[in-house]
Amino acid sequence: MLDIRQIREEPERCQQGLKARGGDAWELITEVLECDEKRRSGETEKQVLQQQRNLLSKEIGKLRSQGENSAELENKVRGIGEQIKALGESTETADARQRELLLQIPNLPHENCPVGDDETANPEIRTWGEKPAFDDFEAAEHLTLGANLGLFDFELGAKISSSGFVVYTGAGARLQRALIQFLLDLHTREHGYEEVNPPVVVNRDCMFGTGQLPKFEDDMYGIEDNAHFLIPTAEVPVTNLYRDTIQKMDDFPIKTTAATHCFRREAGAAGRENRGLIRMHQFDKVELVNVVHPNQSLAQLEILTNEAEKVLQTLGLHYRIIELCTGDVGFSSTKTYDIEVWAPGQNEYLEVSSCSSFGDYQARRMKLRFKDEDGKNHFCHTLNGSGTALPRLYVALLETCQQADGSIRLPEALHSYFGAEEIR
Repeated sequence: MLDIRQIREEPERCQQGLKARGGDAWELITEVLECDEKRRSGETEKQVLQQQRNLLSKEIGKLRSQGENSAELENKVRGIGEQIKALGESTETADARQRELLLQIPNLPHENCPVGDDETANPEIRTWGEKPAFDDFEAAEHLTLGANLGLFDFELGAKISSSGFVVYTGAGARLQRALIQFLLDLHTREHGYEEVNPPVVVNRDCMFGTGQLPKFEDDMYGIEDNAHFLIPTAEVPVTNLYRDTIQKMDDFPIKTTAATHCFRREAGAAGRENRGLIRMHQFDKVELVNVVHPNQSLAQLEILTNEAEKVLQTLGLHYRIIELCTGDVGFSSTKTYDIEVWAPGQNEYLEVSSCSSFGDYQARRMKLRFKDEDGKNHFCHTLNGSGTALPRLYVALLETCQQADGSIRLPEALHSYFGAEEIR
């Protein structure tokens, strides 16, 4: 969440930053400040009354020690006590409302974030490789390739679950497993990440900590009356591993990776852009999470993005990097790069990774701090990125590596993981 001190000291700057995002969250700043003033003035008044009560209590003690009547002062003390109680309830109400409002306000876009209303304003930063050319045949899409090679079955997925789910079969299941192993080995062996295997069920505190709640509750798979949730991404459990902790500066950057199933209700919308594996209710993803010193935040975002890019470079897949504008950047993010891989069968780019810096927004929610050289506690900065999401990587791989006879010639980096050079 945003720092209340920043809102208090720079309300107009906060409102302008939120206006650049679009929507009406900027209007909440005024109510936040009203709650803040009510809470602070209530606390001040309560302290004055407590001092008065303490002085009167001493006077009562003196009168009693001298055998004099203290009934009048005792009545005053009781009256002050009732005032203090009422003020306490009022300030608690204001404090709770202020926190409720702060949880609804998104992060401020970074000052260097390109300004724009939506994804059409996202600038392209760079590209890598060339779009594959298919001179002798027309590129097929992954649905055709997968059906002919028996790689996955949507009817079986719908049979045992519902639409938006798939069963990988035979060589298709082996390819999925090979990709996950390849990704984990790349990030742990070459990029210095520590691998963890977290639960895919988390509590509400975790979802609040990374910013999924309260805004996106309807998009999540809630269980036990929404006391717990199936994770939408490993960002949630992995980042929350560090919740309520105080880190050492010597440990920065903290780099953690995990491969998990991910679950999202919103992912099954109809339309060509969502056909097949492109958008699923359940999918696999290898996530990269960084916890860093605030001074390292932006530099680490560039490193994180490069680490995710290395996946596509190693597999020989053409891609581009775009930076999200103020109107498209995610709720908790202050700065984001999207990596989009080219899928020839779709004749379009598909997002396979979103690499973001959240500043201290998530850390403030989950009380993730570090101790500086002077022994003072400060909030860490958090980052995360997909390294990468499997379904769209799978799609781009099949469609890029297809051959004229319908077989798939796998990149050399996958040969040892898959156990063969081709899928026929």
